[in-house]
Amino acid sequence: MSLTVARRTYTQAAVDELESATAVVEGIFTELDLKFSLYREGSEASRVARGELALSEASESMRRLYDEASEWRLATNGAFTAERPDRALDLSGIVKAHAAQEAALSLEAIGLQDWCLNAGGDVLVSGSPQPGTNEPWLAGVVDPGDRQSLLSAFPLRALPALATSGSAERGEHIWTVGSGKAEFVQVTVAATNIMTADVLATAIVAGGSPMLDQAVAKWGVEVLAVRRDGTLLATPGFRDETGQAARKAG
Repeated sequence: MSLTVARRTYTQAAVDELESATAVVEGIFTELDLKFSLYREGSEASRVARGELALSEASESMRRLYDEASEWRLATNGAFTAERPDRALDLSGIVKAHAAQEAALSLEAIGLQDWCLNAGGDVLVSGSPQPGTNEPWLAGVVDPGDRQSLLSAFPLRALPALATSGSAERGEHIWTVGSGKAEFVQVTVAATNIMTADVLATAIVAGGSPMLDQAVAKWGVEVLAVRRDGTLLATPGFRDETGQAARKAG
């Protein structure tokens, strides 16, 4: 997790404000990790996954996130789900976006207007890197075939949230709809909020082109999807911003 706060001048007061804001955001992510991480044997999420704690007896925040994940499962016709193939509950696909949302509310509460939050590749912004101007924050989309190169530098204007999902970094960790490997190795979604961007990026990897079409039609998102052969599918927002994407998408 990284936080950038834009300032015209960097006084000691600005440095102190950045340190305070970073501490607030880190506290939110740490608290949620302690509860929801399946890599922590003693976390509440691990206890639920092992069947030691019934979901009905879990904390309110656990049940609330499960309800939200269930709503997304219905909305995406099962392309996004919080249940692993072994039926164990796994909310990791929604927790990071939830943490980013909570962090954004906290930053707004302490009066920050121009900032960029990067949580493991999921980007949420407010304002501008040049306060008082219309210059947008730029979010880089890494080429899954060459991790040192970018496919696009997408300007986060009307859509302030961007999330990327796929197998390029973490392997085949997303459960696909039907059998066989996923159509896309990487999907990037820009949306009005980070939860929509994060969930739909995962759902499109799982559901392929039909889910991509549904996401664009239903939620009005912009999508850049990389097929296994390296060809791209790019919606107009991404095609307008990167000639490379437009050429590859044909």
